[in-house]
Amino acid sequence: MSRPDQRPTLAVTLGDVAGIGPEITAKALLHHPEVREYARPVVIGDTDALRRAVTAVGGDPSAVNPVESPEQAADEAGVIDIVQTGPSLGHVALGELSADAGDGAARFVIEAVDLAKRGLVDGIVTPPLNKAAMHLGGHPWPGHTELLAHEFGVSDYSLVLSAGDLSFFHLTTHVSLRRAIEDVTQERTLEVLRLMSAFAKAQGDADEPIGVAGLNPHAGENRLFGDEDADVLEPAVERARAEGINAHGPLPADALIPAAVQGKWKLVAVCYHDQGHAPFKAVYGDDGVNITAGLPVVRVSVDHGTAFDIAGQGIAREASLVLAMRRAAELAPGWGHVWRATNPGH
Repeated sequence: MSRPDQRPTLAVTLGDVAGIGPEITAKALLHHPEVREYARPVVIGDTDALRRAVTAVGGDPSAVNPVESPEQAADEAGVIDIVQTGPSLGHVALGELSADAGDGAARFVIEAVDLAKRGLVDGIVTPPLNKAAMHLGGHPWPGHTELLAHEFGVSDYSLVLSAGDLSFFHLTTHVSLRRAIEDVTQERTLEVLRLMSAFAKAQGDADEPIGVAGLNPHAGENRLFGDEDADVLEPAVERARAEGINAHGPLPADALIPAAVQGKWKLVAVCYHDQGHAPFKAVYGDDGVNITAGLPVVRVSVDHGTAFDIAGQGIAREASLVLAMRRAAELAPGWGHVWRATNPGH
């Protein structure tokens, strides 16, 4: 989909309204006029919750502009366009686990997906939701990534942590460590390596090397510390290379990840949630974002949680959300290449 001014329209879901999602959304769209230089942001969420957040950050609640559709957005500095989704959540207490807030957070995502399917938005940007609240609200998904995959009807996808030129793709995410070991299969590894290759091609780096982190210490050390690296990861890498994918490994994670942080790798496949998240967050903090590869439109998220302990105090930092919007706007024009490369039948 193209716009006359070439700026992609981004659906910005409000997240869990009991947390800092509304607050960082208000700050990002009121305090950062540069966002409109590269995107047309439209909030998908709750008007009353957003107005409360605007007031908390010292803004005028009349800046919140309810619209029926992204096409009606004013798209003006100092105005936050919002599509109301479901009943008001103005009654939700800040900083407390709420089934209503969890239901709302999921509904905002579902609405954003519907808008994307209808061609009304070019990408989705997500402030944080609370997984426990979402479950209380009747939506039993492990997180944003799985909910989005379900709504788009896709099975081959990966959570990607990205900062600058560096991206960590995950073979598994929101499962127990025991389950993660079982889920690291040859087929899953090959699926993610194909996603990574398509991602690289869409950014003009068709032959970018891909480093695959070993599952076990020292990538198994010739089976001394487990067989999975030799029996699962190594054959998957060989299969990927036979397809023309520039994959390498498995490599010891404690050597590969520091080398990637130092700029020696741009694309890294990690085996489980904390293998990627712990070092990434330690190094990049608010400078990182979360991308979902494998969806028909780009989705980028902040790389932090709902921060119930500071919700409503006006002190939450919006830097990650501003970065997420910029990254989504950068990726949206070429995202169709990623989708078509990994889903040739679409």
